[in-house]
Amino acid sequence: MPAVDKLLLEEALQDSPQTRSLLSVFEEDAGTLTEYTNQLLQAMQRVYGAQNEMCLATQQLSKQLLAYEKQLNILHSELAKQLADTMILPIIQFREKDLTEVSTLKDLFGLASNEHDVSMAKYSRLPKRKENEKLKAEVAKEVANARRKQHLSSLQYYCALNALQYRKRVAMMEPMLGYTRGQINFFKKGAEMFSKRMDSFLSSVSDMVQSIQGELDAEAEKMRISQQDLIAVNESVYTPDSDVTSPAINRNLIQKAGYLNLRNKTGLVTTTWERLYFFTQGGNLMCQPRGAVAGGLIQDLDNCSVMAVDCEDRRYCFQITTPTGKAGITLQAESKKEYEEWICAINNISRQIYLTDNPEVGVVSIFQSIPSPYSPIILQHSKTVKNTENDKVIPSESAGIQDSAQLIAPGTPIQFDIVLPAMEFLDQNRGGRRANPFGESEDSSKDEEEDSLLQQMFVVRFLGSMAVQSDETCEVIYEAMRQVLAARAIHNIFRMTESHLMVTSKNLRLIDPQTQVTRASFELSTVTQFAAHQENRRLIGFVIHLSETPGEESMSAYVFESNTEGEKICYAIGLGKEITEAQKDPEALAQLMKSVPLTNDGKFMLLNDMSEEDGTVHEGGEESEA
Repeated sequence: MPAVDKLLLEEALQDSPQTRSLLSVFEEDAGTLTEYTNQLLQAMQRVYGAQNEMCLATQQLSKQLLAYEKQLNILHSELAKQLADTMILPIIQFREKDLTEVSTLKDLFGLASNEHDVSMAKYSRLPKRKENEKLKAEVAKEVANARRKQHLSSLQYYCALNALQYRKRVAMMEPMLGYTRGQINFFKKGAEMFSKRMDSFLSSVSDMVQSIQGELDAEAEKMRISQQDLIAVNESVYTPDSDVTSPAINRNLIQKAGYLNLRNKTGLVTTTWERLYFFTQGGNLMCQPRGAVAGGLIQDLDNCSVMAVDCEDRRYCFQITTPTGKAGITLQAESKKEYEEWICAINNISRQIYLTDNPEVGVVSIFQSIPSPYSPIILQHSKTVKNTENDKVIPSESAGIQDSAQLIAPGTPIQFDIVLPAMEFLDQNRGGRRANPFGESEDSSKDEEEDSLLQQMFVVRFLGSMAVQSDETCEVIYEAMRQVLAARAIHNIFRMTESHLMVTSKNLRLIDPQTQVTRASFELSTVTQFAAHQENRRLIGFVIHLSETPGEESMSAYVFESNTEGEKICYAIGLGKEITEAQKDPEALAQLMKSVPLTNDGKFMLLNDMSEEDGTVHEGGEESEA
């Protein structure tokens, strides 16, 4: 006989989402079983009613056919009585006893679970400062009582659901067995219609029922013993933060799971705390609410930093900070042991110790050094060379075709970010002229924008840049796109810096959309090649040709992804270069101004059909300025 799946009583105390998910499967099975039992009972009652009608019909017939039909009436009466005792009664007892018991225990378990959540929320709100030991002891005792009550109700509920897996099989077979035996007894006078194989079949079914009943009794005894062992545990299992002075802390964890309180902002100054189940999976922090089948990503832990914080006068709070220095999520543990283990585990994961061959050795070496607040992007690959200073990766595709090797040197480093926000902040506050707090650039840049005949802004995301050896054809841009996208796919780099690309008749500027600070600026005269991808129209790239020192020149390809078609950006850059050339000759400038629409203030305007898709042309066909 196949094994019966069951709920593990040992996991009742932890009450993890995985256990709750499995419990929901059993609850759904119990609900389906209840509906099926009601339908089966209705069908059996209809059969029993038809048999009673047969008894009444034969009774009326016996008055006409005398003694012969009297004997037939007796047979039908015995069949009706046997169907009532062996078919109807067992299914009614199963519905009223077993299914009702499961439903009642489900309600008690839900009440105990809600009481535990309320007590845990009350315990989590205990102030860190000015601790009241008496209040803390009362709340801790309340939590212990609620947790004990939930544990006991869950054990009883789990046992009932486990037992139901056996009882439902018996309850389904007993009515059919009674119906079959009643029919056989009814047709006993026609025994020649039945062979000895039917008797052996009924005997085997009876043996199976007895076997299942014996397994149920043995399983019930095992669950009773296990329940007693689980209840007879130390009181510290129920009491949160039972060992505050010297908890046993494991600082070498690279995986961690458990309940934490997550801080959510509900307004400008108001916050709420939600108790959720968190676990780590590789380099990600996952969150799984109760009842959810699987967890969802809540924070990428690679190169993040974690630190203890004081938050709303709560204890054991810590905050995860992104690699860019931006404050991430704030969490609260329920005990000092959980608090310190979570911080150690996140620190170990953020340095990608889980990717090494021997994670424990890596963890020990990490604790022997001082962690920095901002960690560089670490790319683990057996065929790459990492440049930690400039955040560059040397791709492994050295066996390319000869044309690509002539365009881009094999092993050329790829830079995936122009300026990290943290470095940008340090550069702005390192001395010299003080940056405008409102994010405005120099006054000269404003004057240049006003004097420029072309101003067009596009939303782009920087994918990468790399040095190239030629700027004679657009093939160098397509090759740079291929290598940048391949390197991002190999190393799972999905983070992209969003910027505003301002195209003027003098330069290209990358502007931070939040601070309006110029991240990078390129003179339009240094842009020697620009093109959009032939298949993915959202990819745009250009080549910058600079003369660093006399006799030394550098060429770099920059690759971006835009919200609009890259051809529009190429059109704007080409128009800007035409304006720059035309400004040298007044007649050529006049001819150009006649061929391209102008705004009311005399500036060039891009075509409406191209700008309206990008959302950069306002009502009336006016141009869009940054």
